[in-house]
Amino acid sequence: MAGIVLDRIEKSFGETRVLKGVSLAFDAGSFISLVGPSGCGKTTLLRIIAGLEQADRGQVSIGGRDVTGIRAADRDVAMVFQNYALYPHMTVEQNMALPLVMRRLTTLERAPFLGRLVAGTGTRRAAIREEVAQAARLLSIGHLMERRPGQLSGGQRQRVALGRAIVRHPKAFLMDEPLSNLDAALRHDMRRELVDLHKRIGVTTVYVTHDQAEAMTMSDRVAVMLGGHVLQFGSPREVYEQPATIDVAKFIGSPRINILAGEADGEGRVSVTGVATGLVAPRLTGKLSIGVRPEHLTLAAQGIAVTVGHVEFLGSEVLVYARETRAGSDLILRLAPEAWEAAPSRQNLTVAPLAGRLLAFDPVGNRVGLIGSETAARIGAGGTRPLRTGAAHV
Repeated sequence: MAGIVLDRIEKSFGETRVLKGVSLAFDAGSFISLVGPSGCGKTTLLRIIAGLEQADRGQVSIGGRDVTGIRAADRDVAMVFQNYALYPHMTVEQNMALPLVMRRLTTLERAPFLGRLVAGTGTRRAAIREEVAQAARLLSIGHLMERRPGQLSGGQRQRVALGRAIVRHPKAFLMDEPLSNLDAALRHDMRRELVDLHKRIGVTTVYVTHDQAEAMTMSDRVAVMLGGHVLQFGSPREVYEQPATIDVAKFIGSPRINILAGEADGEGRVSVTGVATGLVAPRLTGKLSIGVRPEHLTLAAQGIAVTVGHVEFLGSEVLVYARETRAGSDLILRLAPEAWEAAPSRQNLTVAPLAGRLLAFDPVGNRVGLIGSETAARIGAGGTRPLRTGAAHV
């Protein structure tokens, strides 16, 4: 296993700056996702790790070794592509064996007929077949070895692509949206299989996706990228519950986070759409953006008045799309079916955020800390030190 360190990576294509000084460190054996919208630079960063692209500036280290100027073939990493990149004229076994054949056999030994005459070729080919068979058993595709890619389903082709990477015993797996061509049900199954495979093999894995559900459910840590920058790098729970910026909060989470107009008065007391929250933003006054996740809004006797526009019943939950009546902001509520059935009205509701679940962002989009009004009073009296920006406590 090997860790990966990226130090101030920059990359431009013509006049377009794609990566703008990206620095990240991935622990050995970890599963890391690079997630972000199309064009944010995540695939370019993966290709720079692989050696398929060269950075304009910065350094790439794998397992403590500087590989910045080393060609892809000598970096000892395995890439799994979105389109599988299987050779259609080869069988499954031949596709999986190809990296070992190219590495262990000479040009003459690879020849169909003359190669058999070279001493030791049979022994080496037998060892390759056994390693391929082991990988096939690991992926449950042993019964497909004589088929060609055109005879396989999308999920089976993806397993073959994974098997071809596994037989190399690389220092790291690099995966570029490997599940994007599969249907929704198969993607769900393959997510679980990839996580199980990673646990069994334990090789550092860097996984590129625009699907935040994949990133959140599979990864040890997530790097959220936008515009060539890494906005936040942390555990899935951290980036969901404690987003560093409003852009992270908006990108992570489905359904999307609700963003409401807020304000801090001269004493830092925070209100949302004119409704007092009992919270204080220390040393801040003026306009704020207040975020609250759909599952953190509940029906209440007092709070924010909303008008229901559309309702989606999803079995285990109900999504209520509504509009806040005072400022006209759109809202999404995620409710249990029982809570929705017990609502006093299906048209006009009053909602309130759960205690401690409000997220506040300043005018430039950075997260700011909120504290309870009682705590603020103690701070004013010198009895308690304020929380750091980005922490939330009610």
